[in-house]
Parts: sequence; structure tokens; C-alpha cells
Amino acid sequence: MTSRPPFTVSVFIGTSLDGFIARLDGDIHWLTSRGEQAGDMGYEEFVAGIDTVVMGRVTYETALAFGVGHWPYDGMHVAVLSTRLDTGADPRVTVHRDLDGLVRALTERGTKSVYADGGQVVRSFLRAGLVDELTVTTAPVLLGSGLPLFGPLDADIALAHRSTTVHAAGFVQTTYAVEREDQDT
Repeated sequence: MTSRPPFTVSVFIGTSLDGFIARLDGDIHWLTSRGEQAGDMGYEEFVAGIDTVVMGRVTYETALAFGVGHWPYDGMHVAVLSTRLDTGADPRVTVHRDLDGLVRALTERGTKSVYADGGQVVRSFLRAGLVDELTVTTAPVLLGSGLPLFGPLDADIALAHRSTTVHAAGFVQTTYAVEREDQDT
């Protein structure tokens, strides 16, 4: 990305202590079962300030598995970044084939705040320099293997610590702002 889009991008995601967002088969029961004990952990307040959710196909399919009547994104624009999902698969979502086209479309629609969700989307947004804030909630469990939140980057991404909160059931939530060279200091 050559210039910053006119919207902010935030990540709000849960991981195991060893950095996985799901098991290799996509299972997140280890997170949701423990999360029920911990409560909201600020999610409702976070999403109240979001107008658009961007996710990948795998995260979209995980949301569908919540069942009929349990679509967690009512009232928000939902964009799915996927090269395989049919563009007319679901009237609740808009499918975009590439990141540049997605950013153009979000800019054109006047998007103000984006929630980037899912490992591949988060990694793509980080590599493109689009993430403004990361909130990572760590569950008190080691999985040993799974789908990682982070992966290879082209360069270091400097972060500024904003807050750390310990929640019920042993969850630890840390928020960071992404530091940019072009920011005024």
C-alpha cells in the first residue's frame, strides 16, 4: 500500500499462550469454552465502534457454523477476502478477490473503522501496513500446534503498549498501537 486509507483498522483476536488462533482442523472450542467463563472481555464495546468487518473465507465459514440465527455481525458491513468464495454466496457479505480492490471499495463506501478478523487477513493487513491497533487476548492453554496468528513479515512492525488487563478464567488481554514512521511524534 502506498498511502494510508481514510479508515482505521483494528484487530481483536484470541490466541492460545503459544500463539495459535485455532487447531489445525479449525477448531476453536478450546477458546470458546474457556471464553464463556471469562465473559465479554470488552468485545461489545470494541465492536460498537466498528462499521465494517473484514475476514477471510475460513473465518467466514467458522461464523456460519455458529448456526442459523447466530450471525454475529448484524448491522455491520461484512467483507470477505477470498479467491475461492462465490461472490453471490451470501447476501450478508461482499466478497473481494484482492486486498487492493477491498481497500478501494471500503474507501469508496466511506468506511471509518474496520475490524480485521482471521489469521490470514490479519497477516495480510499487517504486511500491507494497514493495522492501527492490535488487541490480543491470550487464553490460558498451550495447544502445541495449530493455526498461528502471526507469520513471516517483510520488516519489523514496531508496537506501542497501550494496556494489559487480566480477565476472569486466566485470560490476559493486551492492546498495542502500531507505530508508524509517518506518524507525528
